[in-house]
Amino acid sequence: MTVAATSPDNTPGVADSFDFKAYLAKAKATVEEALDQSLLPERPESLREAMRYSLLAGGKRLRPILCLAACELAGGDAAQAMPTAVALEMIHTMSLIHDDLPAMDDDDLRRGRPTNHKVYGEAVAILAGDALLTRAFEMVALRSPGVQPERLLKVVGELSLVAGAPGLGGGQGVDLEREGKQGDLETLEYIHLHKTGALLSACVITGAMIGGANDELIAALRVYARGIGLAFQIIDDILDITASSEVLGKTAGKDLIADKTTYPKLLGLEESRKRAKDLVHESKEVLKPWAAKAQPLLALADYITSRDR
Repeated sequence: MTVAATSPDNTPGVADSFDFKAYLAKAKATVEEALDQSLLPERPESLREAMRYSLLAGGKRLRPILCLAACELAGGDAAQAMPTAVALEMIHTMSLIHDDLPAMDDDDLRRGRPTNHKVYGEAVAILAGDALLTRAFEMVALRSPGVQPERLLKVVGELSLVAGAPGLGGGQGVDLEREGKQGDLETLEYIHLHKTGALLSACVITGAMIGGANDELIAALRVYARGIGLAFQIIDDILDITASSEVLGKTAGKDLIADKTTYPKLLGLEESRKRAKDLVHESKEVLKPWAAKAQPLLALADYITSRDR
């Protein structure tokens, strides 16, 4: 689709239009190629096969695309951010593999096909997730030519926080603890900001770091990322109720079965949709000073609330 290039308050931007559909298709194709090249033949082949099975299983690739877009907004070369973009998708894939395990969410379907442990067994699935996590740091530290070392060090720090207890690990831990228990909005927001929002935030921030963003832009992007991270998870909660497994590519209704606290459960569907839209509006508003160069990030924010899977 071609969307008008507007500033966050919906006034016309510098460009007459921004073809988001074309941008997304091109960026995704570039990311897919980089992902494929990141796991070339190596031993043991069985482990590599399990890693590739989940990493190359498709998906929206929003996380690496957010990284590339933030790098360009900061004035950097997206090609230099590609290894980090790949690393972010590897961390995301690790979290999906582990999240699907019987000890976690015990899911059989992911991205429209059997989950990793259903194909390769639980032990290999755990190893595949672990190997993708460590390969992610290899991508940043050893496969990022041309990027200043001090910028890479900041990226490594950001990724270490998001992948551990302050991020994904902590969010998943609290999520598991709260299953079947009465939840509240504060706890739910904590889970979402850590389990989902932390990685989305890292995508934006690490891309900006590689692009050489100043402190003002980094601060604005943290606000932007927090808003789209929460909005993304709210829409996920809604789709778990309203969409089918065929459309989602994963088992629908799992939150209800596990008796998890979700935004629709606490607020209802309509209020949840309104909250997601408000968060996206706030995210776009904070990028107003950079609106002329931020069309991809603005369009990606809108895409999060309009998606159907």
